[in-house]
Amino acid sequence: MTAKIRLATALIVAATSFSTAAQDAPELSDQTVETARTLRDAALNDGGAYTILESLTTEVGPRLAGSIKEQEAIDWAVAKFNALGFDKVYTEPVTVPKWERISEEARVVAPFSQPLLITALGKSASTPAGGVTAEIMHFATFEDLQAASTSDVEGRIVFISNRMERHRTGAGYGPAVQARGRGASEAARKGAVAIVIRSIGTDSHRLPHTGGVNYEDGAPRIAAAALSNPDADQLERILKRGAPVSMHLNIQTKDHGTVEMANVIGEITGREAPEEYIVLGSHLDSWDLGTGAVDDGAGVAITIAAADLIKRSLPNRPRRTIRVVLFAAEEIGLVGARQYAEAHRNDVSSLIVGAESDFGAGPVWGLAASVRPEALLVVDKMAQLMGTLGVTRADRGASGGPDVGQLARIGMPVMDLLQDGTDYFDLHHTADDTLDKVDPENLKQNMAAWAVFAYIAAEWPGRF
Repeated sequence: MTAKIRLATALIVAATSFSTAAQDAPELSDQTVETARTLRDAALNDGGAYTILESLTTEVGPRLAGSIKEQEAIDWAVAKFNALGFDKVYTEPVTVPKWERISEEARVVAPFSQPLLITALGKSASTPAGGVTAEIMHFATFEDLQAASTSDVEGRIVFISNRMERHRTGAGYGPAVQARGRGASEAARKGAVAIVIRSIGTDSHRLPHTGGVNYEDGAPRIAAAALSNPDADQLERILKRGAPVSMHLNIQTKDHGTVEMANVIGEITGREAPEEYIVLGSHLDSWDLGTGAVDDGAGVAITIAAADLIKRSLPNRPRRTIRVVLFAAEEIGLVGARQYAEAHRNDVSSLIVGAESDFGAGPVWGLAASVRPEALLVVDKMAQLMGTLGVTRADRGASGGPDVGQLARIGMPVMDLLQDGTDYFDLHHTADDTLDKVDPENLKQNMAAWAVFAYIAAEWPGRF
């Protein structure tokens, strides 16, 4: 048998198997489709998501992982679920690192004295008391730092100037963020006394972007900070003058060890299969510079509001339970999600399908899925119902998002409701992440798409 014949035979067998599987799958009833359509249209005239977001950002504000403000957010979420009448509201404890930002300052001292706007990266170590002054060693990329010799770096402050590219999907984030996540340990192993990076963001505002630094075992821990993008441009211009450039950097932080926080869960109990769960995820914590409206207050509001709309719009509960999980301490390393996945490893078969809202407040434009072949027709129907919202069926698999993706790793099927992130990284991890940046109409569109997904997933009797 030739390779072409073998391939053709395999494709025929696969197509036959898919056809048989699709034929064997339970039908999606016309009534379910019509109800989903009704929920979709109702969401477009419902301000519930914005009301929830306004409450969180006004009554709690910034919610740094491990801080008293994260605990306030946990208390707020429990009260909000109860006030909305969720059938079951509870918390699951999470052990969270507690890091405190105390002060941060930077300035060029030579050849042209001037201040720079910086922010310490999350979990950054401190400089020595009073700060450190040293010559700048500039690298265009993290890879350039990796290739550098110790003699180039030792005793200096490393500066990485790579720029993040703007994409609707956020595709520029992964390549750029290595400088933030891995730069400090790489620089420290080569003798650097500190590191500053161009902010991982797409804006030109004089507002630096924070975000977590990951210290690697065996490497010294040096202070790590991000420059606002205009200040990074300024530093590059000074460096181009050719004279040695010295910087003074003073970052003071404190590591308080670990504290107990919690994931917060609210459920709409299923009428026929209460122990089968549709998981709607988002994260409750935020960085401390803004009020976390976009990252991820919007996701919290969208997931709660979609479940609440289903609960209050229908005469009966959906077939399965809709479980909204607000994860703790995502920003400092998916802490709540990792512990949640480990705690639920043995009951993953009851987690039917999940998705996460954690990419801001832009409109949903695509629906992607990583599910069994026999469930694809149901996913296609979801996308069709979302079509009037401007959503298309994305030709790609789904990750589930940062937090829910931890459940995908242990076997839960997942979908992605893909949002337009063109402007997301203008605000991401900055003081500009505030409620006024959120378009209430976009929240309604998100809520409509999520209501379609959650209701059909809960009502369809098949497995994803």
